[in-house]
Amino acid sequence: MRIGLLGTGPWARIAHAPALSTHEGLDFAGVWGRRPAAAKEVADAHGTRAYEDVDALLADVDAVAVALPPDVQAELAVRAARAGCHLLLDKPLALTVPQGRAVVDAVREAGVASVVFFTTRFQPEPEAWIAEQAGRGGWFTARAEWLGAVFTGDSPFATPWRREMGALWDVGPHALSVLLPALGDVRRVAAAAPGPGDTVHLVLEHADGASSTVTLSLTAPPAAAGATVELRGEAGVQLMPQSTEGPVPALVRAADALLAAARTDTPHPCDAVFALRVTELLTQAAALLDGSAGQGAAARP
Repeated sequence: MRIGLLGTGPWARIAHAPALSTHEGLDFAGVWGRRPAAAKEVADAHGTRAYEDVDALLADVDAVAVALPPDVQAELAVRAARAGCHLLLDKPLALTVPQGRAVVDAVREAGVASVVFFTTRFQPEPEAWIAEQAGRGGWFTARAEWLGAVFTGDSPFATPWRREMGALWDVGPHALSVLLPALGDVRRVAAAAPGPGDTVHLVLEHADGASSTVTLSLTAPPAAAGATVELRGEAGVQLMPQSTEGPVPALVRAADALLAAARTDTPHPCDAVFALRVTELLTQAAALLDGSAGQGAAARP
């Protein structure tokens, strides 16, 4: 499969370009970026071609990987799907529900495959644990904490969109990508409250009767950063294992998933439809934080 990369920022350089250039089942055909000079840098580093015209790249490939801010990603994902390209996207899918629905609609109409890179879902230990807990059922409650030090440490990811949207939209998708398969869909975002910095606390009611609490932050002290997911129920207390590998192997597995979805015409669990559901829940939480959704938000618009 010939694949192109859209984006030239830190995530594209650290994760996407290395994963695409080393994947045995992919032909890394080119890079496009909003800054042509940056596209040339990334392309030269990985022995591929820099494109100045995004439509020219879309015409030359079978798939694209996107490493761009989510509002830019959504627009280009629609464009790429309409050009017949399979999509390897990043989270969050979009910053609004209409943007996310437009991606889902374009994927369906074009008949292309989509995989959204929720990192934890492509790391072997956590993903096996998630599947095991989903199969067990009987969960009573859960606690998820996703604390980053992006704004308090020396991070290349303190980008403008993260500064504007905060932890809810950056690490919130990670927490939801674990809780939803394990505990089931969310019936209601029951509460959302701000904490220090960009910290957010959520209370979720799941469709099968379980509840969960979520704490998200990009302004945690570096010594306090980390992710924890704890489930409590009939099976006792279960803690999600940590992965020690970096993002490149996980992104290689996400590319494997895209290849399989395209080959079999079978949607992956982390496709654009799932990512749209995550966007819907984040939007509901954001409305509660803004004080514009009363005491709670319905599960689906």
